[in-house]
Amino acid sequence: MKDLKQFNIQFVGLKEGKHLFEYAISNKFFTFFNFDEFESADIKVTLEFTKKSTLFELVFNTEGTVEIPCDVTNELYNQEITAKLPLVVKFGPEYNDDNEEILILPHEAYQFNVAQFIYEMIVLAVPNKRVHPKVLDGTMQSEALEKLKELEIKKEKPVETTDPRWDKLKNLITEKKT
Repeated sequence: MKDLKQFNIQFVGLKEGKHLFEYAISNKFFTFFNFDEFESADIKVTLEFTKKSTLFELVFNTEGTVEIPCDVTNELYNQEITAKLPLVVKFGPEYNDDNEEILILPHEAYQFNVAQFIYEMIVLAVPNKRVHPKVLDGTMQSEALEKLKELEIKKEKPVETTDPRWDKLKNLITEKKT
């Protein structure tokens, strides 16, 4: 994580109050986490860091786009993402990140790295089912879609056939009326 030192926040020298940190995230950022699902990324992360006497309150806000393949056609498209992640940092005897909303740092810590939180927030902001917008509005032209349409199971209208015995019974009812 030596290359991610720009995401270190040295909180010992900061005064109490609000501080703003901004990060520009590109595809290079994800290579540090061995994540290669994005073809490209252009994301802006703002971190509002509030230092109080006994704890820190962090609010990460993310907006931008990632280029990903469509699950239906495998065509690349830009997926817009927005996310917000609140985090409270407290101090304790040892490091503990079991709770996703509270991070406990050891008393002797003087800085911590927020790269992991940014990474997780961005990856979780991308929808599970990735569908190109042109597929949704029906304007996409691709070989994959043409093949899917060709292989689509077509429902035929069922031809109503009735048992001739029931037809005879129906005739009995109509014969009585006349």
